[in-house]
Amino acid sequence: MSDSPRTAPVKAVPGRIRRCVLAGGSGAVGGLFAGLLAGAGIDVCLVDPAPPAVGPAGVRHLPGDITAPGEALRAELAETDLLLLAVPEEVALDAVRATPGRLRPGALLADTLSVKSRVVSEVAAHAAGREAVGLNPMFAPSLGLDGRPVAAVVLHDGPLVAELLALVARSGGRVVRVGAERHDRLAAASQALTHATVLAFGHALTEIDVDIEELAVLAPPPHTALLSLLARIASGTPEVYWDIQSANPYAADAREALARGAARLQDLVREGDEKTFAHFMHELSGGLGGRSPHYRDLCAELFTRIPAAGPKDAS
Repeated sequence: MSDSPRTAPVKAVPGRIRRCVLAGGSGAVGGLFAGLLAGAGIDVCLVDPAPPAVGPAGVRHLPGDITAPGEALRAELAETDLLLLAVPEEVALDAVRATPGRLRPGALLADTLSVKSRVVSEVAAHAAGREAVGLNPMFAPSLGLDGRPVAAVVLHDGPLVAELLALVARSGGRVVRVGAERHDRLAAASQALTHATVLAFGHALTEIDVDIEELAVLAPPPHTALLSLLARIASGTPEVYWDIQSANPYAADAREALARGAARLQDLVREGDEKTFAHFMHELSGGLGGRSPHYRDLCAELFTRIPAAGPKDAS
């Protein structure tokens, strides 16, 4: 079967998932899935050292460590139909090593990691034969599921995997099946490279003689869009962005390609001419293939939503 991503039609299946242990449900991604599962009538036990500030109605909180389950957590694991790991990568990997033997034979193991290569190896070593799927919402949870892509790396298919993916689809998510290696390559481009570009832009602003207040008044739409992206990422959760940059085995290649791109542009301006520069732009446009008109029109639409006037005084 192809490793390439494909949006898969997801059929409704009978309800076999009645109980879920959700590790890390106090975080943004965990909260998204806690609401989704509880809204479907599933009994959700949220395992986290601290309770969520605000959680879905009916979700139970059990203080505990998923990597070293105590008596109460072991009892929950023995009865659950789904163990969902919405925790940082190192915690998830330790949990995969520690918990599969405590799950009942037919239970589903799932994760929400942004990188899949290492967890695939750990599942193969410690939970071979068990239904398992890796999910990755390709958006900030605060945006909601409606129409947004959720990558699904199916490690071992079965009825519970089908039910979980169907639930995501019924809740508005666009389930995209993809192999683990291809997932990580695409995530390196769509997440690691994108974030690195915005962070490098922000760093460059600190090195040139400009004032943010003056920029805010004069900024054209592309610059305003980049400032907005920088504000969103730089004020986000460092742990999330660090995992994307450090854990993905292809992220370093993406950052090096970004550096080569900046260096090539520098060389073109220093040593080339307008004709060479035009060829460079045409080459980049060609990389978008048949989707170039769509993205060009989408950009124009987005720019119409950026206020024409400068922002109000922030003081």
